[in-house]
Amino acid sequence: MDDRAVGVFDSGIGGLTVVKEIMRILPNEDIVYFGDTARVPYGSKSTETITKFSFQNTRFLMSMNVKAIVVACNTASALSLESLQSEFNMPIIGVIEPGADMAVSATLNNRIGIIGTEGTIGSRAYERAIKKLKPEAELFAYPCPLFVPIVEEGWADTNVSMLIAQEYLKPLKGLNIDTLVMGCTHYPLLTKTVGEVMGDKVKLINPALATALKLKEILLNCGIENREKREANYKYYVSDNPERFLKVGERFLNTEIRKIIKVDIEKY
Repeated sequence: MDDRAVGVFDSGIGGLTVVKEIMRILPNEDIVYFGDTARVPYGSKSTETITKFSFQNTRFLMSMNVKAIVVACNTASALSLESLQSEFNMPIIGVIEPGADMAVSATLNNRIGIIGTEGTIGSRAYERAIKKLKPEAELFAYPCPLFVPIVEEGWADTNVSMLIAQEYLKPLKGLNIDTLVMGCTHYPLLTKTVGEVMGDKVKLINPALATALKLKEILLNCGIENREKREANYKYYVSDNPERFLKVGERFLNTEIRKIIKVDIEKY
């Protein structure tokens, strides 16, 4: 048994959907979350820059004595995960491979849709991960950039989100997909809206849930899970604007955030 915390980092707030699933799947585990709110978004930056940021984020979490790290950012998972895994001697997982694995397990007709930010869709990371597992899969990827600001404004279940979802998802409606990957950490908050647009014959894949399940598997396999039944301790750190993080973050988690600490991530 290992009662050290699990570390999670994201470019901003969206990774809290992953944290929410970890809280549910692994209720005994302490969590240290870092949101790089000073340097968000990552999607428009170079691979070199994102890798530099990811190494700083990882070193910060390691300074907090975490036992495993979740890269709860699609862009960082796509572009820097392998470098992190080769450099640091601890379990480090991203959100793309677990999401791809869940999609492959869910599809019956091998026709899979993928939605995400322009950066994630442009990286083709989900497509590569799915093709690696199921080469015969037919994949249809579309960016939905307005979904992120809609969620952060608190408009996830409104007429605004419905109209935009209908427009974005229109091309996917005629492609006979049976599975849709919600390839951005913000998108789980749009599950109801996207589900209504796509219909009940399309299975929605939440990589945040898939990642929490994969983390549980890794902790068990490595013998570092915390089996003590107690109230878990959650700590939140950001690189800028803790007030906004608090306001939006509580909506993501659907629970109170008691304290947020601002850190100088450039020190790491």
